[in-house]
Order: sequence, then C-alpha cells, then structure tokens
Amino acid sequence: MLGEPILIGRDTAGAAFALRDPCPHRGMPLSAGRFDGRQVECCYHGWRFDTRGRCTLIPSLVPGQAFTPEHIRVRSYPVREVQGNIWVFFGDDPSTAPEIPLLDGFDGRPPDLVERVSFEASIDHAVVGLMDPAHGPFVHRAWWWRSRRSIHHKSKAFAPSPFGFTMSRHAPSTNSRAYRLLGGAPETEIVFRLPSVRIEQISAGHHRVGNLTAITPVDKRVTEINHCVYWTAPWLTALKPFLRHYVRAFLRQDRAIMERQQQGLRYNPPLTLIDDADTQAKWYYRLKREYRRARAEGRPFENPVEPRTLDWRS
Repeated sequence: MLGEPILIGRDTAGAAFALRDPCPHRGMPLSAGRFDGRQVECCYHGWRFDTRGRCTLIPSLVPGQAFTPEHIRVRSYPVREVQGNIWVFFGDDPSTAPEIPLLDGFDGRPPDLVERVSFEASIDHAVVGLMDPAHGPFVHRAWWWRSRRSIHHKSKAFAPSPFGFTMSRHAPSTNSRAYRLLGGAPETEIVFRLPSVRIEQISAGHHRVGNLTAITPVDKRVTEINHCVYWTAPWLTALKPFLRHYVRAFLRQDRAIMERQQQGLRYNPPLTLIDDADTQAKWYYRLKREYRRARAEGRPFENPVEPRTLDWRS
C-alpha cells in the first residue's frame, strides 16, 4: 500500500494491527514467518516483534552482550476497523487524518459482499476514471445494465461535504436498471471524499443498500479497488451469486478500459477536462491541492467546492 510493504494481522484479542513487513535485521518479510497471536517471528533468524513493532527477542545474542532487542523497532501504522473494513494511516500525526466514513443504517456490521480488483493505473487516473459520469454507456454496456442507445440528458445537484462533495439525494436515472431490484421508489445519494473514497447510500422504503468503494494506490503505477456492499433487504442475500457476478463484471470493465488508457497516457498527452461532465474530476484535483496547501501552511482545510447543478449526457 502506497509503495510500502505491509503486514496486517489480528492479535489474540481480535484487534487488527499493521507493521512494515521487512525485518530490520536482514530484510526478510516478516509475513513469511510465524505468528502466535502476540508476536511475529522472522523465519530467517527468529527475531520476534510484538504487534506494536517492538523487538522482544534476538535468539543469537548470548549473556553479557551489550546489544538489547528493545532498541530495535519495526514501523507500526495506526489502524482502525470500522464496519468490517481495516483502515491504515500512513502519516506522522493520526490526529490530522480525515474522519473514517460511516454508512448510515448498518451500525458496526461488516459488508454483505466484497470484491477487489487491481489494475495498472495511477491513483489520480483511477479516481477520475471511476467518478467519471459519462463513460457508462460506452464501457458498461450489457443487456442487464444499459446500452449505447440508452444515453440521455441528466441533471444532478452537488454540494460541498467534509473533504469532498455530495451528489444530493435523487431518484436513480431510468437507464440504471440494477436499482429496480429494490422495488418501490429508490433514492440515492453519492459522496466522494479525500483521499479516495466513494460512498453511495440507497434507500427504498424501509430498506437500505450501501456501497463503499475505497481506491488505494499500491504504488505509482498500480491501484487497488475494494468495493464493499451492505444491504438490509433479505431477498438480496438470495441474489448474492448474481450480484457478485454483476459487481465483478462492472469492475473488470473499468479495469479493462483504464489499462487500455495507459497505452495513450505513457506519451504524456495534454488532457482536456470539460464542463459539466468532467467537473467532478476538476473538483478532485482542487480538493487535493487545497489539502496540501492547508497542511503546508498549518491552517484549516477550506473546501473549494461550491453548490452547483451539473448537466451531462450518459
């Protein structure tokens, strides 16, 4: 994650932890060793580390030698587990981290469906590609979803929200057939927030569906998408095999188009973002710039997004 080799585990109490993976002795991945629920043991020379990264044992030391294990540490990353997802913080001061987003109506329960896909694209192109509202009829064509002929005018209201922006609650577009599974008159609200999290919350009568998509850079060229789906409608559990197929197909289509895009991006062409279809992409870049400036200047973050209605065809 973020170019860092990470070991993630749970201790005997079930608490998640994250350590930098290479052993500080000779670089052997600690994830290749043993773990007894309290200490990680390196498979190369048996050095042991607790879940906070402190070295507790160096077997090769003999009595009388001045060197002590307590002076050795593996970097430990702050970790929080929220609604079944593990969030790892890479900065120096956890108090500066944006608040971890919560999906309303699901308390502390884990997701009902999780799919993950990695593809060769930088984090910025992955975020912009996934939030792009105009690619659907061309990339996500399928008999059970939409066709190229289904393209029509759309108008959505947006407003600033913490570290991002919100597409205000609205009835889904008529060419988005998947929402019909919920019955009734569904409404949806979509939130994007830094660093790269998208949350969609759908309500239909007494039932809710939540989609959380976390976009994580593996390194400068590879990005991982974790898509988590929550629901309260019991009949969706019976449809889980179909839903999994749909989610996988959707994510694979995004992966295929983004990896094809890399063939052109390697020549560093000038890129043109237009209003209104690309306004969300423009906001994303402005949000990042403002966050960096606010941190550098030691001042509060000021959201550059203003309320606006965007119109496009998709």
